[in-house]
Amino acid sequence: MSTRPALPPGVTVFERGWLSANNILLCDQNSATLVDSGYVTHQAQTLALLDQALQGRPLDLLVNTHLHSDHCGGNQALQTHYPDLQTWIPPGLASAVHGWHEDALSYKPSGQNCPPFQFTDVLQPGSTHRWADLDWQVHAAPGHDPHSVILFAPEQRLLMSADALWQNGFGVVFPELVGVDAFDEVAQTLDLIERLEPATIIPGHGAVFTEVATAMALARSKLEGFAKNPEKHARYGAKVLLKFKLLEWGQISRDDFETWALSVSYLCELHDRFGQGHDHKTWLSMMLAELERSGAMRVQEGMLVNA
Repeated sequence: MSTRPALPPGVTVFERGWLSANNILLCDQNSATLVDSGYVTHQAQTLALLDQALQGRPLDLLVNTHLHSDHCGGNQALQTHYPDLQTWIPPGLASAVHGWHEDALSYKPSGQNCPPFQFTDVLQPGSTHRWADLDWQVHAAPGHDPHSVILFAPEQRLLMSADALWQNGFGVVFPELVGVDAFDEVAQTLDLIERLEPATIIPGHGAVFTEVATAMALARSKLEGFAKNPEKHARYGAKVLLKFKLLEWGQISRDDFETWALSVSYLCELHDRFGQGHDHKTWLSMMLAELERSGAMRVQEGMLVNA
């Protein structure tokens, strides 16, 4: 039976389901900081987890590794619940957040939801911050998202890898969904993680792990496969977008789901580039069939049901 890796005092990981990113709570005598806030439909659970952990203490700082909806969808609720909360985001999309441009922020093109929020400062790559009595270095980690950062505590060799590295791979390379080359950036971020030599990784999704070399080898193998066959990554990206929405809705009629999918520009872009001559509805049916074969969904009396 495997045991969970030990974390330093003051570091608590709320491991969430795949609809929400993991939340990491960093507490010391001076401050309580939360890294990433989950998806909007899970915001009540996020608040409950925090209230239980903080025991009446306020949350002082909210930090986002990047601004995908599953990492910052709880921002607005937290800002409302903790009126004095400071919020720091990576600098790349600061102007988009300030003007709340949902296209630039990926929420509209991905068909996902994120209530508007504001920020008080930027989380600048190259900076270091003291949280949970540890010094955390901020490193730029483009690839999955051009503006993502990862956080590393060298004293403990502890890395918050966001979606740059999971135990079983890494997040969809979103720039590639719209034809922007970014596989090289994924490789460069993996090189960075290798140079940092973390002993323990808190990923954006999934359990904390210490088998870093194994995870790195798997990630590099997956990246090589995607780079050699971009259509493979396109299918992966399409299925992730479809599965995410099924996770959110639980079940939905096939007709309503197809109507939604036809409005999602990321899916339309993928069909245009990788549809191999199939019309959009046929291509979508092919992607759903792959999800069904993998056990990620089932069809029941005209309803698509998350599994």
